[in-house]
Amino acid sequence: MQKIIIQSFLLLLLHQIGVAQNIKGKIIDATTQESIPYANIRVNDSENLVSNAEGFFTLSESNSSEQTKLSISYLGYANQQINVADLKKSNFIIQLVPAVYELNDVTISNVKPNPDQIMANVKANLKSNYVSDGTPSKDMVFYRRSDYFKPKTIDVEIEKSTGFTKQTLQKANADIKNFSNNLITHPPKEFTDILGNYYTTNVKKESKTSFVSKLEVLKATKLKNEGSATSSEDLEKKAMNMMLQHLDSTKYYRVKSGLFGSRDSISLRKDFNSRKNKKIGIEANNQLTSAKRNITSFLSQNNFAQTKKFNFITDPDLYNYTYEGTTYFADNEFAYVITFKPRRSKAKFSGKLYVSENDYAVLRVDYTLDEGEKLEGFNMKLLLGIKVSQNVSKGTIIFQKKSEGNGYYLQYATIDSGMYFYVNRPLKFIELAKGEKDVLSLDMKIEGNANSTTEFLNISRSKIATETIEKIKEVDFKFLNVKSYDASIWKQYNAIEPQEEMKRFKAIN
Repeated sequence: MQKIIIQSFLLLLLHQIGVAQNIKGKIIDATTQESIPYANIRVNDSENLVSNAEGFFTLSESNSSEQTKLSISYLGYANQQINVADLKKSNFIIQLVPAVYELNDVTISNVKPNPDQIMANVKANLKSNYVSDGTPSKDMVFYRRSDYFKPKTIDVEIEKSTGFTKQTLQKANADIKNFSNNLITHPPKEFTDILGNYYTTNVKKESKTSFVSKLEVLKATKLKNEGSATSSEDLEKKAMNMMLQHLDSTKYYRVKSGLFGSRDSISLRKDFNSRKNKKIGIEANNQLTSAKRNITSFLSQNNFAQTKKFNFITDPDLYNYTYEGTTYFADNEFAYVITFKPRRSKAKFSGKLYVSENDYAVLRVDYTLDEGEKLEGFNMKLLLGIKVSQNVSKGTIIFQKKSEGNGYYLQYATIDSGMYFYVNRPLKFIELAKGEKDVLSLDMKIEGNANSTTEFLNISRSKIATETIEKIKEVDFKFLNVKSYDASIWKQYNAIEPQEEMKRFKAIN
Protein backbone atom coordinates (compact mmCIF):
# COMPACT_ATOMS: atom_id res chain seq x y z
CA MET A 1 0.00 0.00 0.00
CA GLN A 2 2.83 2.39 0.86
CA LYS A 3 4.40 1.72 -2.54
CA ILE A 4 1.27 2.66 -4.50
CA ILE A 5 0.82 5.83 -2.42
CA ILE A 6 4.36 6.92 -3.29
CA GLN A 7 3.78 6.12 -6.98
CA SER A 8 0.54 8.11 -7.00
CA PHE A 9 2.22 11.09 -5.32
CA LEU A 10 5.06 11.13 -7.86
CA LEU A 11 2.69 10.89 -10.81
CA LEU A 12 0.48 13.65 -9.44
CA LEU A 13 3.55 15.83 -8.89
CA LEU A 14 4.61 15.31 -12.50
CA HIS A 15 1.19 16.38 -13.71
CA GLN A 16 1.17 19.44 -11.49
CA ILE A 17 4.50 20.76 -12.78
CA GLY A 18 3.21 19.78 -16.22
CA VAL A 19 4.70 18.58 -19.43
CA ALA A 20 2.61 20.55 -21.94
CA GLN A 21 -0.88 18.99 -21.87
CA ASN A 22 0.24 15.40 -22.15
CA ILE A 23 -1.15 12.72 -19.86
CA LYS A 24 1.27 10.31 -18.26
CA GLY A 25 0.26 7.00 -16.69
CA LYS A 26 1.78 3.87 -15.23
CA ILE A 27 0.74 0.22 -15.53
CA ILE A 28 1.25 -2.10 -12.56
CA ASP A 29 0.26 -5.55 -11.34
CA ALA A 30 -2.77 -5.22 -9.07
CA THR A 31 -1.47 -7.91 -6.73
CA THR A 32 2.25 -7.29 -6.48
CA GLN A 33 2.22 -3.54 -7.30
CA GLU A 34 5.20 -4.16 -9.60
CA SER A 35 5.55 -2.25 -12.86
CA ILE A 36 4.39 -4.00 -16.03
CA PRO A 37 6.72 -3.29 -18.96
CA TYR A 38 5.71 -3.49 -22.64
CA ALA A 39 1.96 -3.61 -22.04
CA ASN A 40 -0.06 -2.62 -25.09
CA ILE A 41 -2.23 0.51 -24.89
CA ARG A 42 -4.71 0.86 -27.74
CA VAL A 43 -5.78 4.51 -28.11
CA ASN A 44 -9.26 5.21 -29.56
CA ASP A 45 -9.08 1.90 -31.46
CA SER A 46 -6.66 3.49 -33.92
CA GLU A 47 -3.15 3.81 -32.46
CA ASN A 48 -0.91 1.62 -30.34
CA LEU A 49 1.33 2.62 -27.47
CA VAL A 50 3.49 0.48 -25.21
CA SER A 51 4.57 0.99 -21.61
CA ASN A 52 8.33 1.37 -21.27
CA ALA A 53 10.63 -0.86 -19.20
CA GLU A 54 9.55 1.07 -16.09
CA GLY A 55 5.81 0.71 -16.82
CA PHE A 56 5.21 4.33 -17.91
CA PHE A 57 3.45 5.64 -21.00
CA THR A 58 2.51 9.12 -22.25
CA LEU A 59 -0.46 10.16 -24.38
CA SER A 60 -0.10 12.83 -27.04
CA GLU A 61 -1.74 16.21 -26.51
CA SER A 62 -4.48 15.37 -29.03
CA ASN A 63 -5.29 12.14 -27.16
CA SER A 64 -5.44 13.69 -23.68
CA SER A 65 -9.11 14.60 -23.59
CA GLU A 66 -11.19 12.87 -20.93
CA GLN A 67 -13.21 11.01 -23.59
CA THR A 68 -10.14 9.29 -25.09
CA LYS A 69 -10.61 5.52 -24.89
CA LEU A 70 -7.76 3.29 -23.73
CA SER A 71 -7.68 -0.50 -24.11
CA ILE A 72 -4.87 -2.08 -22.11
CA SER A 73 -3.74 -5.66 -22.72
CA TYR A 74 -0.90 -7.86 -21.55
CA LEU A 75 -0.29 -11.58 -21.77
CA GLY A 76 -1.71 -13.35 -18.75
CA TYR A 77 -3.85 -10.41 -17.61
CA ALA A 78 -7.46 -9.48 -18.16
CA ASN A 79 -7.93 -6.75 -20.74
CA GLN A 80 -9.01 -3.42 -19.31
CA GLN A 81 -10.91 -0.62 -21.04
CA ILE A 82 -11.01 2.87 -19.55
CA ASN A 83 -11.00 6.47 -20.68
CA VAL A 84 -8.71 9.33 -19.66
CA ALA A 85 -11.30 10.51 -17.12
CA ASP A 86 -11.04 7.11 -15.39
CA LEU A 87 -7.24 7.33 -15.55
CA LYS A 88 -7.31 10.64 -13.69
CA LYS A 89 -9.63 9.24 -11.03
CA SER A 90 -7.20 6.37 -10.43
CA ASN A 91 -4.29 8.79 -9.88
CA PHE A 92 -2.89 7.90 -13.32
CA ILE A 93 -2.17 4.30 -12.30
CA ILE A 94 -3.70 1.35 -14.14
CA GLN A 95 -3.77 -1.89 -12.18
CA LEU A 96 -4.02 -5.01 -14.31
CA VAL A 97 -5.52 -8.14 -12.78
CA PRO A 98 -4.28 -11.65 -13.66
CA ALA A 99 -6.80 -13.29 -16.00
CA VAL A 100 -9.35 -15.68 -14.55
CA TYR A 101 -11.25 -17.76 -17.08
CA GLU A 102 -14.11 -20.21 -16.85
CA LEU A 103 -13.36 -23.92 -17.18
CA ASN A 104 -15.70 -24.19 -20.18
CA ASP A 105 -13.40 -21.75 -21.99
CA VAL A 106 -10.54 -24.22 -21.74
CA THR A 107 -10.24 -27.68 -23.25
CA ILE A 108 -9.77 -30.11 -20.36
CA SER A 109 -7.18 -32.80 -21.00
CA ASN A 110 -5.03 -35.05 -18.86
CA VAL A 111 -2.35 -34.97 -21.55
CA LYS A 112 0.33 -32.35 -20.94
CA PRO A 113 1.25 -30.51 -24.17
CA ASN A 114 4.55 -31.62 -25.65
CA PRO A 115 6.82 -28.54 -25.95
CA ASP A 116 8.97 -30.16 -28.66
CA GLN A 117 5.90 -30.82 -30.79
CA ILE A 118 4.70 -27.27 -30.21
CA MET A 119 8.05 -25.90 -31.40
CA ALA A 120 7.97 -28.20 -34.45
CA ASN A 121 4.57 -26.68 -35.30
CA VAL A 122 5.98 -23.18 -34.75
CA LYS A 123 8.73 -23.89 -37.29
CA ALA A 124 6.28 -25.41 -39.78
CA ASN A 125 4.10 -22.30 -39.64
CA LEU A 126 6.83 -19.62 -39.86
CA LYS A 127 6.15 -18.85 -43.51
CA SER A 128 2.38 -18.47 -43.15
CA ASN A 129 2.70 -16.40 -39.96
CA TYR A 130 5.60 -14.05 -40.77
CA VAL A 131 6.28 -13.84 -44.51
CA SER A 132 4.64 -10.74 -45.97
CA ASP A 133 2.14 -11.28 -48.75
CA GLY A 134 3.12 -7.94 -50.30
CA THR A 135 -0.09 -6.13 -49.38
CA PRO A 136 0.69 -2.39 -49.56
CA SER A 137 0.59 -0.71 -46.16
CA LYS A 138 1.25 2.56 -44.40
CA ASP A 139 2.73 2.17 -40.92
CA MET A 140 3.31 5.00 -38.50
CA VAL A 141 6.42 3.89 -36.66
CA PHE A 142 8.59 5.17 -33.83
CA TYR A 143 12.27 4.20 -33.79
CA ARG A 144 14.65 4.93 -30.93
CA ARG A 145 18.32 4.01 -30.75
CA SER A 146 20.55 4.59 -27.72
CA ASP A 147 24.30 4.22 -28.26
CA TYR A 148 26.96 3.93 -25.58
CA PHE A 149 30.72 3.91 -26.17
CA LYS A 150 32.61 2.85 -23.04
CA PRO A 151 36.38 2.88 -23.61
CA LYS A 152 38.56 1.41 -20.89
CA THR A 153 41.94 2.15 -22.48
CA ILE A 154 42.93 4.45 -25.36
CA ASP A 155 46.66 4.73 -25.96
CA VAL A 156 47.55 6.15 -29.37
CA GLU A 157 51.01 7.53 -30.08
CA ILE A 158 52.33 8.85 -33.39
CA GLU A 159 55.91 7.65 -33.82
CA LYS A 160 56.64 9.25 -37.17
CA SER A 161 54.89 11.74 -39.45
CA THR A 162 56.69 13.13 -42.51
CA GLY A 163 57.27 16.85 -42.18
CA PHE A 164 56.59 16.98 -38.45
CA THR A 165 59.37 17.84 -36.02
CA LYS A 166 59.85 15.98 -32.75
CA GLN A 167 58.39 18.94 -30.87
CA THR A 168 55.36 19.07 -33.16
CA LEU A 169 54.77 15.34 -32.69
CA GLN A 170 54.89 15.77 -28.93
CA LYS A 171 52.15 18.41 -29.22
CA ALA A 172 50.08 16.17 -31.50
CA ASN A 173 50.41 13.21 -29.12
CA ALA A 174 49.45 15.42 -26.18
CA ASP A 175 46.28 16.47 -28.06
CA ILE A 176 45.45 12.83 -28.77
CA LYS A 177 46.01 11.98 -25.10
CA ASN A 178 43.66 14.75 -23.96
CA PHE A 179 41.00 13.59 -26.43
CA SER A 180 41.39 9.97 -25.24
CA ASN A 181 41.20 10.89 -21.56
CA ASN A 182 38.04 12.89 -22.21
CA LEU A 183 36.41 9.88 -23.89
CA ILE A 184 37.27 7.68 -20.89
CA THR A 185 36.14 10.13 -18.19
CA HIS A 186 33.01 11.18 -20.10
CA PRO A 187 31.89 8.08 -22.03
CA PRO A 188 29.84 9.28 -25.00
CA LYS A 189 26.11 8.60 -25.16
CA GLU A 190 23.70 9.32 -27.97
CA PHE A 191 19.90 9.00 -28.16
CA THR A 192 18.17 9.11 -31.55
CA ASP A 193 14.37 9.29 -31.95
CA ILE A 194 12.58 9.08 -35.32
CA LEU A 195 8.82 9.19 -35.95
CA GLY A 196 7.59 8.65 -39.47
CA ASN A 197 5.30 6.96 -41.96
CA TYR A 198 6.87 3.84 -43.41
CA TYR A 199 5.32 2.65 -46.68
CA THR A 200 5.87 -0.84 -48.10
CA THR A 201 4.60 -2.76 -51.11
CA ASN A 202 5.62 -5.29 -53.73
CA VAL A 203 5.90 -3.98 -57.28
CA LYS A 204 5.86 -6.29 -60.29
CA LYS A 205 7.78 -5.20 -63.37
CA GLU A 206 8.69 -7.40 -66.32
CA SER A 207 7.66 -10.60 -64.52
CA LYS A 208 9.89 -9.69 -61.56
CA THR A 209 8.54 -8.73 -58.13
CA SER A 210 10.56 -6.31 -56.04
CA PHE A 211 10.10 -4.94 -52.54
CA VAL A 212 9.65 -1.15 -52.34
CA SER A 213 9.81 0.91 -49.15
CA LYS A 214 9.53 4.65 -48.61
CA LEU A 215 9.91 6.76 -45.49
CA GLU A 216 8.30 10.07 -44.62
CA VAL A 217 9.90 11.48 -41.45
CA LEU A 218 7.53 13.52 -39.26
CA LYS A 219 9.91 14.29 -36.40
CA ALA A 220 13.50 13.36 -35.57
CA THR A 221 15.69 14.35 -32.63
CA LYS A 222 19.22 13.59 -31.57
CA LEU A 223 20.42 13.99 -27.99
CA LYS A 224 24.17 13.81 -27.42
CA ASN A 225 27.15 15.72 -26.11
CA GLU A 226 28.29 18.37 -28.55
CA GLY A 227 31.30 17.04 -30.42
CA SER A 228 31.01 13.55 -28.92
CA ALA A 229 31.20 10.38 -30.96
CA THR A 230 29.32 7.17 -30.26
CA SER A 231 28.44 5.65 -33.61
CA SER A 232 31.01 4.12 -35.94
CA GLU A 233 30.28 6.92 -38.42
CA ASP A 234 31.00 9.62 -35.82
CA LEU A 235 34.19 7.93 -34.66
CA GLU A 236 35.29 7.57 -38.27
CA LYS A 237 34.85 11.33 -38.79
CA LYS A 238 36.85 12.08 -35.65
CA ALA A 239 39.67 9.81 -36.78
CA MET A 240 39.56 11.33 -40.26
CA ASN A 241 39.95 14.85 -38.88
CA MET A 242 43.02 13.78 -36.90
CA MET A 243 44.49 11.98 -39.92
CA LEU A 244 44.07 15.05 -42.10
CA GLN A 245 46.72 16.77 -40.01
CA HIS A 246 49.28 14.13 -41.01
CA LEU A 247 48.16 12.83 -44.41
CA ASP A 248 47.91 14.77 -47.67
CA SER A 249 44.33 14.49 -48.92
CA THR A 250 45.56 14.77 -52.53
CA LYS A 251 47.77 11.68 -52.28
CA TYR A 252 47.24 7.93 -52.20
CA TYR A 253 48.46 5.57 -49.47
CA ARG A 254 48.85 1.91 -48.65
CA VAL A 255 48.16 0.67 -45.11
CA LYS A 256 50.44 -1.72 -43.23
CA SER A 257 49.93 -3.18 -39.76
CA GLY A 258 52.82 -5.22 -38.40
CA LEU A 259 53.69 -7.88 -41.00
CA PHE A 260 50.40 -7.39 -42.81
CA GLY A 261 49.86 -4.92 -45.63
CA SER A 262 46.84 -3.92 -47.69
CA ARG A 263 46.82 -4.24 -51.46
CA ASP A 264 44.10 -1.62 -51.73
CA SER A 265 45.04 2.01 -52.06
CA ILE A 266 43.29 4.54 -49.86
CA SER A 267 42.84 8.27 -50.08
CA LEU A 268 41.17 11.00 -48.05
CA ARG A 269 39.87 12.61 -51.24
CA LYS A 270 36.07 12.72 -51.28
CA ASP A 271 35.86 12.16 -55.06
CA PHE A 272 38.08 9.06 -54.77
CA ASN A 273 35.90 7.49 -52.08
CA SER A 274 32.63 8.40 -53.78
CA ARG A 275 33.82 6.79 -57.04
CA LYS A 276 34.96 3.71 -55.10
CA ASN A 277 31.61 3.41 -53.32
CA LYS A 278 29.73 3.82 -56.59
CA LYS A 279 31.85 1.12 -58.20
CA ILE A 280 30.97 -1.44 -55.51
CA GLY A 281 27.33 -0.35 -55.35
CA ILE A 282 27.22 1.57 -52.07
CA GLU A 283 24.31 4.00 -52.05
CA ALA A 284 25.00 7.68 -51.44
CA ASN A 285 24.25 8.29 -47.78
CA ASN A 286 22.02 10.96 -46.30
CA GLN A 287 19.80 11.13 -43.24
CA LEU A 288 16.76 9.69 -45.01
CA THR A 289 18.49 6.73 -46.67
CA SER A 290 20.31 5.94 -43.43
CA ALA A 291 17.10 6.07 -41.37
CA LYS A 292 15.15 3.97 -43.86
CA ARG A 293 17.97 1.45 -44.10
CA ASN A 294 18.08 1.14 -40.30
CA ILE A 295 14.32 0.61 -40.00
CA THR A 296 14.14 -1.85 -42.90
CA SER A 297 17.11 -3.79 -41.53
CA PHE A 298 15.65 -3.86 -38.01
CA LEU A 299 12.35 -5.27 -39.28
CA SER A 300 14.12 -7.92 -41.31
CA GLN A 301 16.53 -8.92 -38.52
CA ASN A 302 13.64 -9.40 -36.09
CA ASN A 303 11.35 -11.34 -38.40
CA PHE A 304 11.45 -15.00 -37.39
CA ALA A 305 11.00 -16.14 -41.01
CA GLN A 306 13.80 -13.95 -42.41
CA THR A 307 16.67 -14.51 -40.00
CA LYS A 308 18.46 -17.44 -38.45
CA LYS A 309 19.57 -15.34 -35.49
CA PHE A 310 16.74 -16.74 -33.36
CA ASN A 311 17.74 -20.40 -33.65
CA PHE A 312 15.62 -21.23 -30.60
CA ILE A 313 12.72 -20.83 -33.08
CA THR A 314 14.23 -21.83 -36.43
CA ASP A 315 16.34 -24.77 -35.18
CA PRO A 316 14.56 -26.26 -32.15
CA ASP A 317 16.79 -29.37 -32.08
CA LEU A 318 19.46 -27.19 -30.44
CA TYR A 319 17.42 -26.44 -27.31
CA ASN A 320 15.64 -28.00 -24.37
CA TYR A 321 12.07 -26.76 -24.01
CA THR A 322 9.83 -26.87 -20.96
CA TYR A 323 6.07 -26.40 -21.01
CA GLU A 324 5.18 -23.95 -18.21
CA GLY A 325 1.41 -23.73 -18.74
CA THR A 326 -1.17 -21.79 -20.71
CA THR A 327 -1.95 -18.10 -20.40
CA TYR A 328 -4.74 -15.83 -21.57
CA PHE A 329 -4.01 -13.19 -24.21
CA ALA A 330 -7.30 -12.25 -25.94
CA ASP A 331 -11.02 -12.99 -25.91
CA ASN A 332 -11.25 -16.77 -25.61
CA GLU A 333 -7.72 -17.14 -26.95
CA PHE A 334 -4.80 -18.68 -25.15
CA ALA A 335 -1.07 -19.11 -25.55
CA TYR A 336 1.36 -21.83 -24.55
CA VAL A 337 4.14 -20.62 -22.26
CA ILE A 338 7.44 -22.34 -23.03
CA THR A 339 10.88 -21.74 -21.55
CA PHE A 340 14.06 -22.75 -23.35
CA LYS A 341 17.71 -23.46 -22.48
CA PRO A 342 20.69 -24.54 -24.60
CA ARG A 343 21.08 -28.25 -25.30
CA ARG A 344 23.88 -28.20 -27.86
CA SER A 345 26.97 -26.03 -28.33
CA LYS A 346 25.42 -23.98 -31.14
CA ALA A 347 22.61 -22.92 -28.81
CA LYS A 348 23.43 -19.62 -27.08
CA PHE A 349 20.17 -18.27 -25.66
CA SER A 350 17.70 -18.87 -22.86
CA GLY A 351 14.30 -17.29 -22.39
CA LYS A 352 10.53 -17.61 -22.65
CA LEU A 353 8.13 -17.99 -25.60
CA TYR A 354 4.41 -17.30 -25.80
CA VAL A 355 2.88 -19.38 -28.62
CA SER A 356 -0.67 -19.07 -29.94
CA GLU A 357 -2.72 -22.23 -29.50
CA ASN A 358 -4.59 -21.46 -32.73
CA ASP A 359 -1.89 -21.02 -35.37
CA TYR A 360 1.38 -21.60 -33.48
CA ALA A 361 2.58 -18.05 -34.00
CA VAL A 362 5.14 -16.76 -31.51
CA LEU A 363 3.28 -13.81 -30.00
CA ARG A 364 6.13 -12.75 -27.76
CA VAL A 365 9.63 -13.82 -26.86
CA ASP A 366 11.94 -12.66 -24.06
CA TYR A 367 15.48 -13.85 -24.67
CA THR A 368 19.04 -13.31 -23.45
CA LEU A 369 22.44 -14.89 -23.89
CA ASP A 370 22.69 -17.84 -21.53
CA GLU A 371 25.20 -17.54 -18.68
CA GLY A 372 28.77 -17.59 -19.98
CA GLU A 373 27.74 -17.55 -23.64
CA LYS A 374 28.98 -15.17 -26.34
CA LEU A 375 28.11 -14.82 -30.00
CA GLU A 376 30.51 -14.77 -32.91
CA GLY A 377 33.83 -13.10 -32.26
CA PHE A 378 37.49 -12.99 -33.22
CA ASN A 379 40.18 -13.77 -30.70
CA MET A 380 43.77 -13.37 -31.87
CA LYS A 381 44.80 -11.27 -28.90
CA LEU A 382 48.13 -13.00 -28.30
CA LEU A 383 49.14 -13.46 -31.95
CA LEU A 384 47.75 -10.33 -33.64
CA GLY A 385 46.69 -8.13 -30.73
CA ILE A 386 43.02 -8.17 -31.75
CA LYS A 387 39.96 -9.49 -29.94
CA VAL A 388 36.28 -8.81 -30.63
CA SER A 389 33.30 -10.59 -29.06
CA GLN A 390 29.58 -9.90 -28.86
CA ASN A 391 28.86 -10.36 -25.15
CA VAL A 392 25.39 -8.77 -24.93
CA SER A 393 22.34 -9.90 -26.89
CA LYS A 394 18.91 -9.77 -25.30
CA GLY A 395 15.48 -8.45 -26.09
CA THR A 396 11.72 -8.59 -26.09
CA ILE A 397 9.82 -8.99 -29.36
CA ILE A 398 6.03 -8.74 -29.67
CA PHE A 399 3.99 -9.56 -32.78
CA GLN A 400 0.42 -8.51 -33.51
CA LYS A 401 -2.05 -10.34 -35.74
CA LYS A 402 -2.92 -8.47 -38.92
CA SER A 403 -6.46 -7.11 -39.05
CA GLU A 404 -6.70 -8.04 -42.72
CA GLY A 405 -5.84 -11.51 -43.96
CA ASN A 406 -3.49 -13.93 -42.25
CA GLY A 407 -0.14 -13.43 -40.61
CA TYR A 408 1.53 -11.16 -38.08
CA TYR A 409 3.52 -7.93 -38.07
CA LEU A 410 6.08 -6.58 -35.61
CA GLN A 411 4.30 -4.34 -33.13
CA TYR A 412 7.07 -3.72 -30.60
CA ALA A 413 10.66 -4.73 -29.98
CA THR A 414 13.46 -3.68 -27.67
CA ILE A 415 16.87 -5.13 -28.50
CA ASP A 416 20.11 -4.74 -26.50
CA SER A 417 23.43 -5.47 -28.22
CA GLY A 418 26.95 -5.12 -26.90
CA MET A 419 30.48 -6.01 -27.85
CA TYR A 420 33.92 -6.07 -26.26
CA PHE A 421 36.86 -4.94 -28.39
CA TYR A 422 40.63 -4.95 -27.96
CA VAL A 423 43.20 -3.71 -30.49
CA ASN A 424 46.92 -3.49 -29.74
CA ARG A 425 48.81 -3.06 -33.02
CA PRO A 426 51.12 -0.76 -34.94
CA LEU A 427 49.68 1.03 -37.98
CA LYS A 428 51.55 2.62 -40.87
CA PHE A 429 50.37 4.72 -43.86
CA ILE A 430 52.89 4.70 -46.74
CA GLU A 431 52.51 7.04 -49.73
CA LEU A 432 52.19 5.39 -53.14
CA ALA A 433 54.98 7.25 -54.94
CA LYS A 434 58.40 6.74 -56.45
CA GLY A 435 61.41 7.95 -54.55
CA GLU A 436 60.87 9.58 -51.17
CA LYS A 437 57.54 8.69 -49.61
CA ASP A 438 55.39 10.32 -46.96
CA VAL A 439 54.95 8.03 -43.95
CA LEU A 440 52.65 8.13 -40.93
CA SER A 441 53.51 5.55 -38.28
CA LEU A 442 51.66 5.07 -35.00
CA ASP A 443 51.11 2.59 -32.17
CA MET A 444 47.67 2.09 -30.73
CA LYS A 445 46.04 0.16 -27.92
CA ILE A 446 42.27 0.49 -27.56
CA GLU A 447 40.04 -1.56 -25.25
CA GLY A 448 36.44 -1.16 -24.18
CA ASN A 449 32.79 -1.92 -24.83
CA ALA A 450 30.23 -0.58 -27.28
CA ASN A 451 26.53 -1.07 -26.49
CA SER A 452 23.27 -0.10 -28.11
CA THR A 453 19.56 -0.38 -27.34
CA THR A 454 17.05 -0.18 -30.18
CA GLU A 455 13.30 0.20 -29.66
CA PHE A 456 10.64 -0.03 -32.35
CA LEU A 457 6.91 0.61 -32.07
CA ASN A 458 4.29 0.26 -34.80
CA ILE A 459 1.81 2.93 -33.73
CA SER A 460 -0.77 2.37 -36.46
CA ARG A 461 -1.22 0.41 -39.67
CA SER A 462 -3.56 1.22 -42.55
CA LYS A 463 -4.22 0.12 -46.13
CA ILE A 464 -2.95 2.16 -49.05
CA ALA A 465 -2.79 1.69 -52.81
CA THR A 466 0.49 0.73 -54.47
CA GLU A 467 -0.01 3.56 -56.95
CA THR A 468 -0.17 6.05 -54.06
CA ILE A 469 3.10 4.73 -52.64
CA GLU A 470 4.82 5.00 -56.01
CA LYS A 471 3.83 8.67 -56.25
CA ILE A 472 5.33 9.57 -52.86
CA LYS A 473 8.51 11.63 -53.20
CA GLU A 474 10.95 11.06 -50.38
CA VAL A 475 12.52 14.16 -48.86
CA ASP A 476 15.68 14.24 -46.77
CA PHE A 477 15.43 15.65 -43.24
CA LYS A 478 17.57 17.16 -40.53
CA PHE A 479 17.70 16.03 -36.93
CA LEU A 480 16.66 18.47 -34.25
CA ASN A 481 19.72 18.45 -31.96
CA VAL A 482 18.80 18.86 -28.30
CA LYS A 483 21.00 19.06 -25.19
CA SER A 484 18.49 17.51 -22.79
CA TYR A 485 15.27 15.56 -23.15
CA ASP A 486 12.30 17.84 -23.81
CA ALA A 487 8.92 16.09 -23.67
CA SER A 488 7.17 19.11 -25.24
CA ILE A 489 8.83 18.25 -28.57
CA TRP A 490 6.67 15.15 -28.75
CA LYS A 491 3.46 16.57 -27.27
CA GLN A 492 1.58 16.24 -30.57
CA TYR A 493 2.60 12.64 -31.13
CA ASN A 494 2.38 9.28 -29.47
CA ALA A 495 5.86 7.92 -28.75
CA ILE A 496 7.66 5.56 -26.38
CA GLU A 497 8.08 7.13 -22.95
CA PRO A 498 11.85 7.41 -22.31
CA GLN A 499 13.45 5.78 -19.29
CA GLU A 500 14.95 7.85 -16.48
CA GLU A 501 18.51 7.58 -17.84
CA MET A 502 17.52 9.44 -21.00
CA LYS A 503 15.51 12.01 -19.07
CA ARG A 504 18.42 12.78 -16.75
CA PHE A 505 20.94 13.10 -19.57
CA LYS A 506 22.25 16.60 -20.22
CA ALA A 507 24.76 17.39 -22.93
CA ILE A 508 28.21 18.59 -21.90
CA ASN A 509 29.75 21.01 -24.39
